[in-house]
Amino acid sequence: MAVFTEVPFADAQALMQRLNLGTLHTLQGIEGGIENTNYFASTERGDWVLTLFERLSAEQLPFYLRLMKHLAQRGIRVPEPVADARGALVHRVCGKPAAVVDRLAGKSVLAPEPRHCAAVGDMLARMHLAAQDFELSQPNLRGLPWWNDTAPLVLPHLEPAQAALLREELAFQNHIAAGSLYAALPGGPVHADLFRDNVLFDGDRLSGFFDFYFAGVDTWLFDIAVCLNDWAVDLASGRSDAARTRALLDAYQAVRPLQAAERALLPALLRAGALRFWISRLWDWYLPREASMLKPHDPGHFERVLRARTRHLAPLTETLAA
Repeated sequence: MAVFTEVPFADAQALMQRLNLGTLHTLQGIEGGIENTNYFASTERGDWVLTLFERLSAEQLPFYLRLMKHLAQRGIRVPEPVADARGALVHRVCGKPAAVVDRLAGKSVLAPEPRHCAAVGDMLARMHLAAQDFELSQPNLRGLPWWNDTAPLVLPHLEPAQAALLREELAFQNHIAAGSLYAALPGGPVHADLFRDNVLFDGDRLSGFFDFYFAGVDTWLFDIAVCLNDWAVDLASGRSDAARTRALLDAYQAVRPLQAAERALLPALLRAGALRFWISRLWDWYLPREASMLKPHDPGHFERVLRARTRHLAPLTETLAA
């Protein structure tokens, strides 16, 4: 949610009027994130988020936008994209593909308690089930092939111990992905980036998931692992928090119980989730793009999470056995 492309007020105004959203009152760039250009926009018809896509192509975007619309129409609280008079969800602003979605109420909870994790687990399971009949398909573009391609670009910047960890974990994940147990994992469209700052709470009520622009078809277990690696870890050490882990998994399983293969591979997929974000943060840190308000995330956090996931599995094991 950085600002790579400065959008003139008049250009945003023209888009809002073309979408029949009324007169644009305010336009404010959103700080944070590292992929797309985002603005909050207000009109007399409501509050919106305008996104210009800096890496994704217009051909890739229908998957994300139609998935959001599909989920919204099935009662999952996500931003709903706005179509133009022809029904198109992909627009153009400043020569870039763009979208406008409604702005959800609430704010992110950055110090979650077990009750917040339970709400996330419940809605994540319902989201997975609601997306089962989604007709479009697109792989997780930040999945294992991307890790294999990107690791050589960041390895020269690492200390020897870090490089050894990255190589060893990548080899482990390639081994896991080639196995029959992994092939048995159920899956479908996943969010793949459901961090604390991509979820909103309006008081005690979970008011929505947003930022679906890393979504893709993958195992549901990977989506669960990404959530647990953010919602249920101690930020200082990267270690698992047992109470928050239990709350998220119990709530998820109350809607969709985990299968035997998922229970067996959750520790490995937790490592996969940590590896994915360690690699992407290393890439953004050492090979950044210029942008107004861009603040790359510290890659050291997910190095700590990965090391913790390979060393301290007792709380997770106890939770699954309960």
